Amino acid sequence: MCGQTTFTFTGEPTWVINCHCESCRRNCSAPYTTFIGVPRENTEMKGWYLRAYKSSEGVKRWFCRHCGTPMAYDAKGDEKNIHYYLNALENPEQFQPSAHLFTEEKLSWVHLADDLPKHPKLPK
Repeated sequence: MCGQTTFTFTGEPTWVINCHCESCRRNCSAPYTTFIGVPRENTEMKGWYLRAYKSSEGVKRWFCRHCGTPMAYDAKGDEKNIHYYLNALENPEQFQPSAHLFTEEKLSWVHLADDLPKHPKLPK
């Protein structure tokens, strides 16, 4: 948001998904968030204020220490991709989600009226 931290990537994303898990909802103070998975070798994060914290076992969440904007979710369970918050992009509209994940944790008043696949947990 402030421009003090940035990320860039080349090529196509691996996936774009809506996540309804409680930890992502709390991290963003939103009913759900959308991530874009990008191969690690095609991306770079930089900035003096770029910081991370361990939010749970095997998970780091990257953010801008200057303005607090969430930047990325970094999970040991996905060694191939970094998960950027879609709305941290300058043009999030160019990417469309392909599924909803962790729908068993979604808020009861969120009604998913789209035709995207809905997964109660992480698909195997």
